[in-house]
Amino acid sequence: MKGYLDRIEDDKYAVILVEEIGKEYVLSKDQLPDGSSIHSYFDVKIEDDRITSLTLDEKTSISEQQKVDSMMAKLRSKSKGSKFSKK
Repeated sequence: MKGYLDRIEDDKYAVILVEEIGKEYVLSKDQLPDGSSIHSYFDVKIEDDRITSLTLDEKTSISEQQKVDSMMAKLRSKSKGSKFSKK
């Protein structure tokens, strides 16, 4: 199952989203694998409604970031500036 590091709260807690089951889990930031950052993807194992294993998935993290970068570039190229004229 895939998880996603959505945010860090109070510089202590990591919020992991698991879209496949529509849940978020809050872990101590210290439990994150080395190399983790916001928007990182993980292979997650869940037992008894708790994350029991969290492994950084660098390949998915890079792939998803490239998709976001591509979409942002398309949006920027479509921008033609403000429709309001300056006086």
